[in-house]
Amino acid sequence: MNERISRRWFLGAGALAGASLALPKELLAAKKKSLLVFTKSSGFEHEVVKLRNGGPSILDEAVTALGKQHGFEVTSTKDGRVFDSADFRKHAAVLFFTTGDLTTVGTDKNPAMSPQGKQSLLAAIHGGLGFVGVHAASDTFHTKPDPEDNSNRYIAHGEQSDPYLRMLGGEFIIHGNTPRLQESHLVVNDPKFPGLEGVTSPVSFTEEWYSLKDFMPDLHVILTLDTKGMTGECYQRAPYPATWARMHGKGRVFYTAIGDRPENWSNAFFLNLLGGGIRWSIGDVKATLTQNLAQAAPGYAEIPPKNKPKP
Repeated sequence: MNERISRRWFLGAGALAGASLALPKELLAAKKKSLLVFTKSSGFEHEVVKLRNGGPSILDEAVTALGKQHGFEVTSTKDGRVFDSADFRKHAAVLFFTTGDLTTVGTDKNPAMSPQGKQSLLAAIHGGLGFVGVHAASDTFHTKPDPEDNSNRYIAHGEQSDPYLRMLGGEFIIHGNTPRLQESHLVVNDPKFPGLEGVTSPVSFTEEWYSLKDFMPDLHVILTLDTKGMTGECYQRAPYPATWARMHGKGRVFYTAIGDRPENWSNAFFLNLLGGGIRWSIGDVKATLTQNLAQAAPGYAEIPPKNKPKP
């Protein structure tokens, strides 16, 4: 091999070696983001989060399928001790379908979140961890005291609300029981939000509808529940937000009140909406967040009275 050819071979080999050395960094940059799904039930345990014969729940299967569709990893747990370590911070976002005071063992008997774990979670979200709340996530960490008659839930606590609920953006009061499920209409306030492409407003949907309160003033309302014609005292109020997004410090927070019914976890509208919320929360897609609470739901502050006296 003469000197000129040898030099060319050396430079070429060096370039290939350099490319191979750079490859792991490229692979690392392309590594899938991950979502931590947390479904501890310290209060009522919903059907969709119950493990089936030791296997995954309806929610776990649906969110895992969304991950395969959109390219993010999913890890599921009911163990509240996960927030006592730094492991949860390795994920791009956490998804909650939870109930009650998670610092207590409660209904499902799974290990509780410690008070320090709760603070670590809220601090991580403020620092940039994404958060996705589904349905009963607003039935979690109710502002104290929370007596069995739910009387304290009919009071607007504002800045005195539990810090978790302030992060989430609203709190569950109650849902109707006669009937528990109703078909109603969802007004699409932001048709450009990820997952709502091509959706025409309003959307007819059957669900166990939550009556909500203490909405954070900086909400970007995505869907509003049209209460006109609904049955039940808790819905005798002006339309109010049912799905929203907001920033909690640097953390992207998405919440939807949909998700009680097992059959809705195979509904294309709901899954597209949830998939969009997850992708936005982990930073894979963008959305424009305008603070539109007063425009989308002018009567949002109304709270229906408990046991409204009959005329």
